[in-house]
Amino acid sequence: MSGPLTERRQELVARSGEQRAAIVAAAEPLLRTAGATDRLLSRVRRYPVPLAALGVAVVLFGSRKLFDVASRALTVYALFRR
Repeated sequence: MSGPLTERRQELVARSGEQRAAIVAAAEPLLRTAGATDRLLSRVRRYPVPLAALGVAVVLFGSRKLFDVASRALTVYALFRR
């Protein structure tokens, strides 16, 4: 009597293993995205003041002007570094 039940259990265990592997494979891209988001949020939590200052600068000066100033500053830095 336990023969058919044992076989049925083994079939179910094998099928659940296959389904579990398919779920893990399907979730792989989501896990990578979640990992990147988690790293970004951990940096925001670690350095809140500089990021808040950057946000205020974008609001006050606008992203275009801020980009121009940053590119000029990077050019000057590169020239003095040589």
